[in-house]
Amino acid sequence: MFDTAHLHPMLVHFPIALVLAGFTADVAAAFFKKEVCLSKAGFYLLACGTLAAAITWLSGAIFTSEMDGDAGAMRETHELFATVTTILLVITLSARVIMKIRKTERPALNWLVFALYGLSAVSVAITGFYGGTLVYNYLM
Repeated sequence: MFDTAHLHPMLVHFPIALVLAGFTADVAAAFFKKEVCLSKAGFYLLACGTLAAAITWLSGAIFTSEMDGDAGAMRETHELFATVTTILLVITLSARVIMKIRKTERPALNWLVFALYGLSAVSVAITGFYGGTLVYNYLM
């Protein structure tokens, strides 16, 4: 039978891959300004990555068991970065959607959203590091 405790480990790879690939596409779009498809790819990967991060965060909050000791402290850090990542992604996606709807092209605003996307990418990597540490060092 399917164990819901396996749901979170099955989902964690999606936000990592989608957010990092999307940010890479946006970095490439910054260098190749005439290549519009890279920016669109970055946007759609951000949208999918945000949805995946929210679902993954929810699955971790609902379906994973409590831990004590060093593993509990590591889980708290992992959970903190997962929350930060999800919030950053929601803010970044919201800003990009608003910019698309209003059709605003302000360089300062574009760079702010790009920086938020970069922070989200770093945050999802840190979250993955702590999650991997829980799995490989504490066998959780």
